[in-house]
Amino acid sequence: MYQNNIDYKSIFTVQNFFIYLLIINVIGFLIMFIDKRKAEKGKWRIPEKTLFIITALGGGIGTITGMYTFRHKTKKPQFTIGLPFITILEIIGIVYYIFIN
Repeated sequence: MYQNNIDYKSIFTVQNFFIYLLIINVIGFLIMFIDKRKAEKGKWRIPEKTLFIITALGGGIGTITGMYTFRHKTKKPQFTIGLPFITILEIIGIVYYIFIN
């Protein structure tokens, strides 16, 4: 019979967490670049919901950096306030988990 012998401690390591954060932030940065270029060309756009989901998944630094680097969505309060707010909440959560828990 098949046994599930997955060692989750070897998957969920600090190193893998930082690799994940690096990748999701690069994706966040690139998605802002792509959406800006599509906006300039009048093409189909990436839904705003998707930009917020990328941020909520840990890509806040990338999306915020992309927002200001490409001057994209900087006139929309839901982005200039919302993206940093989500990112700050995530940082507080991580700090709480590391030092309090």
